[in-house]
Amino acid sequence: MSSGPLAGAERATETGRVTQTSSVPAPAPDAAPPAPRPARPLRVHRAWAVAAVTFVTIVGAAAFASLPGLLIDPLHSEFGWSRGMIGFAVSINLALYGLTAPFAAALMDRFGIRSVVACALVTISLGAGLTVFMTQEWQLVLCWGVLVGLGSGSMALAFAATVANRWFVARRGLVTGMLTAGGAAGQLVFLPLLSWITEHHGWRPAAVTVAGAALSVAPFVWFLLRDHPADVGLAAFGAAEFTPKPAPTTGAAGRALRALAQAARGGTFWLLAGSFAICGASTNGLVKTHFVPAAHDHGLPVTTAASLLAVIGVFDIVGTVASGWFTDRLSPRRLLAIYYGLRGMSLMFLPMLFSDAIHPSMVLFIVFYGLDWVATVPPTMALCREHYGENSAIVFGWVLAAHQIGAALVAYLGGVARDALGSYDVVWYTSGALCAVAALMSLVVRHRPVAVPAMAVTG
Repeated sequence: MSSGPLAGAERATETGRVTQTSSVPAPAPDAAPPAPRPARPLRVHRAWAVAAVTFVTIVGAAAFASLPGLLIDPLHSEFGWSRGMIGFAVSINLALYGLTAPFAAALMDRFGIRSVVACALVTISLGAGLTVFMTQEWQLVLCWGVLVGLGSGSMALAFAATVANRWFVARRGLVTGMLTAGGAAGQLVFLPLLSWITEHHGWRPAAVTVAGAALSVAPFVWFLLRDHPADVGLAAFGAAEFTPKPAPTTGAAGRALRALAQAARGGTFWLLAGSFAICGASTNGLVKTHFVPAAHDHGLPVTTAASLLAVIGVFDIVGTVASGWFTDRLSPRRLLAIYYGLRGMSLMFLPMLFSDAIHPSMVLFIVFYGLDWVATVPPTMALCREHYGENSAIVFGWVLAAHQIGAALVAYLGGVARDALGSYDVVWYTSGALCAVAALMSLVVRHRPVAVPAMAVTG
C-alpha cells in the first residue's frame, strides 16, 4: 500500500514563510491530470518593510543630531556661555549616546525593539522640548546632555545592528549601509531647515522642531515595527530555515557587561574600539559639532555652512550604501584602512579651504568627505559579527561607545581650543593625523573565518 507525501512536512518558500504540505493521496493511473494552479506572485519579504520603518525612524530621530553645531553661537551670544561650556554639554550627550548603546542592545533582547525605541524617542522629545525654558548652564547639560544623550543612545546604531542581525541573513552588509545612511538622510532634511529657523526665529523654535520630529516618529515604531521574524511566522530574509523567536533574556545590564569582559580579553576589540574612537572624533565630535562655527569664523554665513554640512549627508548616503555593498564582497579590514586614510588626508587640507564664499575646492572636500563619513560603520559591524557571533550587536554597542567617547572629547576640546587659540586649525590637523593611526590599527585586525549560515536562494 503506497502513501503520498508525509503530512505536516515543513518547507520554506522563497519568501522565508514556513508552510506545511498536506497529505494528498497519489492519483489513480487512469485519472485525468489535475489542472495546473496559477503561479503565486512573489511577495516582498516582510524584512524589507521592517527595514523601511527603521530607516524612517532613524531619519526622524536625526533631527537631534543636527542641532548642536547650530546652538554654539546663539547660546554664546544670548547667555554669554563659553564655547567650551557648550561643547561640554554636547560632549555629555555624545558620551551617553555611546555608553547607553550596549545596554540598549541588551534591553532590546529583553523587552523588544519597539518598546525600547519608542521610549527613547519620547525621552529625546522631552529633553529637547525642555531646553526652551533653560536659563542656567547646568540645565543645558541636564536637558541636552543627559536626557537627549540617554534617549539617542537607546536607539543608536545598535538599533540598526539589531534589526539587520534579526531580520536578514542575506544582504546584511547592504541593509546595514542603508540603515546607517538614515542618519545622513535625516541630516540632509533637518540641517537646512533648523539653520533657517535658528537664523530667522531663534534657537528655541528649532529645539521645539527637534522635539516634535522625535515624537512624531514614535507611532510608526509602535504600530509598524516587529521585533523578530517569528512574530509574523517568517524566517529571516535569505535563511533556509525558520528560527523560533528566542525567549526574552533577563539581566540586560549583566549581559552587556559580560559581553564587554569577554571581548576585552582579546586585542581585536581594542583595535576596533580605538579606531572607531578616532572615527567619532573626526566626524561627530569635530565636523558635525564645529564645522559650522569654524566656517562662520571665516565669514561664511551660518545657513550656507549648514547647507554644506547637509550636502555631506547627501554623499554620505551614497557612500554608506556603497560601503555596505563592498563589505559583502571585500575585506572589511582593508576597507577601513582606505576609509580612514582618505579621511585623514582630507582633514589636513580643510583649514586651507575655509573662506567667506563657497569655491570649487570646498565643494570637492564636501563631496569627498561625505562619501567617507559613515562608510566605516558597515565594515566595523561586519568585523564584530565575524569575531563575536551572537553577541556582536552588544559588542558593537561597546565599540560605538568608544566612538562616542572620542567624539565627546573632541566636541569639548575643540571648543576649548577655539576659546584659547582663536582658531580650530590645530584640531583639524590633529584629527587628520589620528585618522592615519586608525588606518594602521584596522590593518592589524586579524581575519577570523566563520561558518557561513545556510541561505535560501534569493533574487
